[in-house]
Amino acid sequence: MMGAGSQGRVLDVGQCEVDHSSIRSVIEANFAVDVDRARSVDDALEAMRRQRYDLVLVNRIIFADGCEGMELIRQARQDPALADVPMMLVSNYVEAQAEAVAAGAQPGFGKAGLHQKATVERLAEFLPAKVRSA
Repeated sequence: MMGAGSQGRVLDVGQCEVDHSSIRSVIEANFAVDVDRARSVDDALEAMRRQRYDLVLVNRIIFADGCEGMELIRQARQDPALADVPMMLVSNYVEAQAEAVAAGAQPGFGKAGLHQKATVERLAEFLPAKVRSA
């Protein structure tokens, strides 16, 4: 967790344009973060090795190539340099969420719940709050 006034970083992996836009909008409205984007597992791993992220959001199915997002979670957890980076699966499927958590991800959220208070609260565990002006 970061102190107030700190700028965080999120990596959004494998979303289509519309979903990336929605996720980015919710995150930027609620948190002091920069949101980066990766379109594949390899791109995400490369980005994660270059830049420290406060949270990596992984789509269940990578839009660009149809790969499973779980592959990124598994590979990151096997890499000592990335093993402690918080990751969440973006999926409405309970079974997929359970699989991600068993593989070392944090409990994630589905796109259907993106605008729910519980989702913002879950994200707040990892991201710095946006400073609200009076």
